[in-house]
Amino acid sequence: MITGKGITKTYRQRGGILGKRTVQALRGVDFAIEKGGAVSFIGESGCGKSTLGRIIAGLETYDSGEIIIDGVPMSALSRRRRWPYFRRIQLIHQDPYSALNPTRTIYQTLQAPLALRARRTRRPRSWVDERAEELLSLVGLDPGYVLPRYPHQLSGGMRQRVVIARALTVDPDVLVADEAVSMIDVSLRLGILDLLKDLRERLGVGVLFITHDIATARYLGENGELYVLYRGEVVERGPTEQVIARPVHPYTQALLSAVPVLRGREVASDQRVIPTEPLDERKAGTGCLFAPRCPFATDRCRSEHPTLARFEGSGQWHACFLPRPRSVIPVEVPG
Repeated sequence: MITGKGITKTYRQRGGILGKRTVQALRGVDFAIEKGGAVSFIGESGCGKSTLGRIIAGLETYDSGEIIIDGVPMSALSRRRRWPYFRRIQLIHQDPYSALNPTRTIYQTLQAPLALRARRTRRPRSWVDERAEELLSLVGLDPGYVLPRYPHQLSGGMRQRVVIARALTVDPDVLVADEAVSMIDVSLRLGILDLLKDLRERLGVGVLFITHDIATARYLGENGELYVLYRGEVVERGPTEQVIARPVHPYTQALLSAVPVLRGREVASDQRVIPTEPLDERKAGTGCLFAPRCPFATDRCRSEHPTLARFEGSGQWHACFLPRPRSVIPVEVPG
């Protein structure tokens, strides 16, 4: 199990027209990923979800808080002792082409981590070739066709499957999929999502899915948890289907209100929530970060900062002084 408590991350930019600038990417984020579970982080671009994914994968440091893996706090370990824990968490990149070395064949890409494992576990050289073929078959690729080829000789969907196969070479506990289907042809996206669901069911691999696409989060996060991030904070979390069907935080409602309507098959909900103004990250204040855009904000919202609290009678948590469940997603036309 992987948990995070109060994770913060601040970037300080220097130079440029605006001079020095401080960006608070994460503001005290808590999360939990169960073994074999599915967790999705959704939110607008710049909300901090990719930063959080890189921190969970051990590719980014955090300023304060704690990452705990199987009960062991990572801050208590040296960098060398920390790596075996983070090795069990593998990142699936957004762009499969840039994630693969264009000068190496797929066999060479898979052979490197497998050869290292073979030396550590004293397995024969033949195991490396057998395991490479096994992993490609597991992700739905023909080893005989794929192994001798270079990344540019494969389609986008095939490259992403190779990236997933490479992540599986270390037998990870969790796959962090950061917008893993956003740069793949629409016709191939469902196949990658089905593959991730299948790996979760067959291998017991947990999946952390980072996306701004509600539909993919809903599909992959079935029976999982959904976290909604706004400007580096978790403003709502709970069972995926529950949060999407009846969100209680105005930001979640605004996010879901932007889901396109299939004309002729669906009608827009009459409970949709529209932000009063565009996002302006310079507006910080002492109150709720969403208050400047929230159509329901009061003076209390602008002066006090809300913390996560459980919504009565549900498994949802929210950071709002005026929580109210609303059904904002499009409604299917009867008949």
